[in-house]
Amino acid sequence: MVGTVTSDDLSARRANSFGAQAATYAEHRPDYPATAIRWSLEPLGGGPQQVLDLAAGTGKLTGGLVAEGHHVTAVEPDESMLSELVRQHGGVRALPGTAERIPLPDGTMDAVLVGQAFHWFDKAKALTEIARVLRPGGVLASLWNDSDVTVPWVAKLNELGKSTVSHQHSVEEDIPEHEAYKDVETRKFPHTHRRTAESLVATIGTHSHTLVISAAEREELLTSLLTYLKSNPETATGEFDFPLVTEATRLQRR
Repeated sequence: MVGTVTSDDLSARRANSFGAQAATYAEHRPDYPATAIRWSLEPLGGGPQQVLDLAAGTGKLTGGLVAEGHHVTAVEPDESMLSELVRQHGGVRALPGTAERIPLPDGTMDAVLVGQAFHWFDKAKALTEIARVLRPGGVLASLWNDSDVTVPWVAKLNELGKSTVSHQHSVEEDIPEHEAYKDVETRKFPHTHRRTAESLVATIGTHSHTLVISAAEREELLTSLLTYLKSNPETATGEFDFPLVTEATRLQRR
């Protein structure tokens, strides 16, 4: 007899849904704006830093950190995602590991950055573990790309894009208080992702709420989104800039 599927079960399925889509994820997920990366590391005073990209996925944030000249270590629990990261960013030190068990010595990182992943962590354990690998005065920052729903057609797309599991899992990038950190700040940055109607639907198809539903529901959902985008003047033909907002939360290690 199969028991009731709990919210924890669903969350685990969603957290583990990306590996099979690693190549598609790398192709279609957006990067992060340099302005948000620079602001996240601002308390360190400039220059190349030792930065841990935690739960690095396929390296969307890693690429931005490397472009800014930092020395990056990427840690990711999913083998397929990590393999794709290595394929994309072969010069980066890449290690298997989790936010709750980081495979690095104490006090060796100037900063820990987390892109689109803090909500998957056991936050209390992760904050303690992150504090362990950060040097005193180091920075923890969580970055989150979201659709800019102040744009009417984007707001409608978001509504049309909800699946049957969308309301059963709340995405919370909030970082709770922890004795190891101080000076919590949050800032939002405008961002865009160059897309076509087809590639934007492919991006949405890499979101966990579309990966864990049935094949029939997924096909119906993505088809309806493509139909909408093809009927919308701003997105009907060719490339366009999909409006995003990147929210960054920054803390400093005591």
